[in-house]
Amino acid sequence: MPFSTILPAIQQEIGTTTPDAAIIWLHGLGADGHDFEPIIPQLGLQDCSIRFVFPHAPAMPVTINGGYIMPAWYDITSPEIDAEVDHRGIDRAATAVQLLVERELMRSIAPERIILAGFSQGAVVALRCGLLHPEAVGGIIALSGYLPFAPPPAGKHAPAIFLGHGVNDDVVPFALGDDAQRALARAGYATTWHSWPMGHGVCTDEAAMIGKWITQRLGADG
Repeated sequence: MPFSTILPAIQQEIGTTTPDAAIIWLHGLGADGHDFEPIIPQLGLQDCSIRFVFPHAPAMPVTINGGYIMPAWYDITSPEIDAEVDHRGIDRAATAVQLLVERELMRSIAPERIILAGFSQGAVVALRCGLLHPEAVGGIIALSGYLPFAPPPAGKHAPAIFLGHGVNDDVVPFALGDDAQRALARAGYATTWHSWPMGHGVCTDEAAMIGKWITQRLGADG
């Protein structure tokens, strides 16, 4: 599935000054950019000036859903989501997200003040993009995701990574999230790992924790 142009996206700015930070937030399978708009006030970032970018994934046939066409970052072919991985699709999506990162750089946002965030499929793509282009982002938030590729060794510009997962997740098993955190830590990344007694979703406590992590990364004066 081609990503021929820059992804359409919803943009929201918070703060009283021109944004000096950006968060690009990727939704999960079957959703769209509107899915995570409601999380902004839950993050408690009133003292920061941030541009939120919520891109829409293109519509494509998804094998596991009988070829039904829906918004997706890449194809899912097996109930065991880490067994038959659409690596080419993940890379295409990561390249498309990188264009959004480059747009923020052109808007004079410093690389260390760009954060990639994603949920489920979006978490996979956020990790892929951020780890492929570590000099371009300062942090990655991966929620209810997994890591279907070997992470490169952390280098000088390695982004900090926040990972969160529900222990009762029946879509992306908790073990896959835990495996991702362990693989990233072994590769030398600074990881923050939290779990909650929930299924495949994001709870208010998790949102508050994410907000604190973002504040630490960007600073309350941002």
